[in-house]
Amino acid sequence: MARRVVVVGAGVYGAAVAAELAVRGVGTTVVEAGAPAGGTSGATFSWTNSCGKKPRSYHDLSVAGMAAHRRLAADVPHSDWYHEGGNLEWAADEPGRAALRRKVAEVLDFGYEARWLDRVEVLRLEPDLNPDRLPDDEIAYFPREGWIEPTRLVGYLLSTAISRGAELVRDDAAAGFGVEGDAITTVLLTSGRRVPVDAVVNCAGPSAARVAELAGLKLAMRNTLGALVYTSPVAVAVSRVIHAPDIHLRPDGAGRLLLHTRSLDAAARDLDTGPGHTHARRDLDEDTLAAVLAAGRALYPALKSATVESTRVGERPIPGDGLPVLGRARALPNFHFAVSHSGATLSLHAATLVADELLGQDHTATLAPFRFERF
Repeated sequence: MARRVVVVGAGVYGAAVAAELAVRGVGTTVVEAGAPAGGTSGATFSWTNSCGKKPRSYHDLSVAGMAAHRRLAADVPHSDWYHEGGNLEWAADEPGRAALRRKVAEVLDFGYEARWLDRVEVLRLEPDLNPDRLPDDEIAYFPREGWIEPTRLVGYLLSTAISRGAELVRDDAAAGFGVEGDAITTVLLTSGRRVPVDAVVNCAGPSAARVAELAGLKLAMRNTLGALVYTSPVAVAVSRVIHAPDIHLRPDGAGRLLLHTRSLDAAARDLDTGPGHTHARRDLDEDTLAAVLAAGRALYPALKSATVESTRVGERPIPGDGLPVLGRARALPNFHFAVSHSGATLSLHAATLVADELLGQDHTATLAPFRFERF
């Protein structure tokens, strides 16, 4: 049994893996190059879903991830990071409607909860929506979807790990590995500290390829930049994730809304950015921000008084084929991966699978589609 494990990264994946291991009595050290949840986890739409995910193995993994969030929220008194309000989605043209019909048909075939609503039914759920921006019908509703507040979740998971003896090392990145035969024996940090280990879990998100390369493994990644707008507090009733044709939004606590558009992502790609960085509002074009607010106000007229309180730009970790990378590496059996897009959905369940395998449990069938070796 592994008694000393280093988890590289303190986002949602690293925090979840650390909590799983520490609760089971494993000596765990979490190594974070910056601040916990300070990278992608702090700059994410954090939508929990399995809406249109393919293949079936990825869909099932995501459904299990959603169930893991429900269980944790039910088990932890006063948990406030998980919100299951559902997701509303509609399209603006016939090609978009046809694609949405296919998606709904596919998830229903998988046994996933989805149903069609008309304008009247949607306005009962979201009365502040502008009815003129809604189609008469063919509005898809996915009632078990929702969102998490990732920083709050990361805080809970890390506090759980630390209360069970885990150590959090922040502002100190993994700089190298000592390898003997086919096993990592030490982790070298930029500070010069050497940490003896029985296993390593790569939860480094956008930096996962760099960390894998330190171990002699080439991980294919195609990271992208994404941007989000956080409004000032505003008196508008929004209870769900909304995917409208021109804008995506959700509540973000204390009366704020979180807004996202494709134009924001395009603006983020124009920035001169480094891996894992987040950026202040001044880095995003003011015309782009005005257009995002205008799209939000068109959908929710009560947003008329809202202003842009802050923005964040994050680097999304996306493996080369879009699917998660989970579990041990065959060439280096004590080096494990927990890397993916959709970390908000997958983190808790994937952390359990990775921790189980690290401690000797067999999840061959579940993890087979997500092994590093597929590249």
